[in-house]
Amino acid sequence: MDLFSSSSAASSCLFRTSTSNKLFRPPSLSEKLLQPKKTNLNYFDGGCYVSPVRRTFSPAIHHTGLQIHKKKHFQIFCGKQREVSVIEAGCMEEIYDALAERLVPTAAAASNSNYKHIVGLAGPPGAGKSTLASEVAQRINKLWPQKCISFDSQVEPSEAAIVLPMDGFHLYRHQLDAMKDPEEAHARRGAPWTFDPEQLLRCLKTLRDQGSVYAPSFDHGVGDPVEDDIFIDVRHKVVIVEGNYLLLEEDVWKDISSIFDEKWFIDVDIEIAMERVLKRHTSTGKLPGVAKWRVDYNDRPNAELIMKSKRNADLIVKSVDLSR
Repeated sequence: MDLFSSSSAASSCLFRTSTSNKLFRPPSLSEKLLQPKKTNLNYFDGGCYVSPVRRTFSPAIHHTGLQIHKKKHFQIFCGKQREVSVIEAGCMEEIYDALAERLVPTAAAASNSNYKHIVGLAGPPGAGKSTLASEVAQRINKLWPQKCISFDSQVEPSEAAIVLPMDGFHLYRHQLDAMKDPEEAHARRGAPWTFDPEQLLRCLKTLRDQGSVYAPSFDHGVGDPVEDDIFIDVRHKVVIVEGNYLLLEEDVWKDISSIFDEKWFIDVDIEIAMERVLKRHTSTGKLPGVAKWRVDYNDRPNAELIMKSKRNADLIVKSVDLSR
């Protein structure tokens, strides 16, 4: 019996193959959506030239309208091989569900009570990072009592997953004022050099080593971080860190990236992302001309830099129009 051609009636139960007594379970939603896939780019990775190589596999059947990819692999000429999974569906709701199903069993299986499964979620401005992180965390908290109660009964359902935004690690406005060109510093706020990556690295190391940490949030009304506003402790098993530059390879950012158990990147057309950012600016009261200047002068250059870090992800999430 073909695992992927079973009837819908059998999809919720275990069944045997005709040649083995081993039991198999049909793939979950996350397994259906998550498939290794090659990118369309050749690039240098750690000094090794990477070239996409097509290999033939039997395609997975399409379930509930989800787009499933054939398996494809990278060939790296220095002898290393890396797979990048791509998740793509008809709407973001299906993606949120699949990502939550992916994380729950992994986090629940940890024997160390202080263990945290830390996910780094990156993407350009307007990609939907905050929304994705929040939606996935909410779904994990709902799934936890259904699938993980036998693993960790001390974890309250609403406390299994938490989001840690990178926004809290912005430099303060008074720190921008003290720079050589304060006007430029404020105009470019949101660029990598207007954050404090050393503080973020210390925070993540403390979380990894001790199992708990206080982290800053960001007050958009005031325009500055709020120290020790987010508390992550032993109850939290999944921590989704979301921010623009988490997968950069330069300087301290590379050390930050190395801490994550999984590295996700939201892949979105840069024009669509900039349209979303433009609407965000105007919705906060900026005049259309000022908002357009802000996008062209700051947001687009930042987005172009961030898009280059996509190749450092091990899971690429294909963005879908959030209005769908």
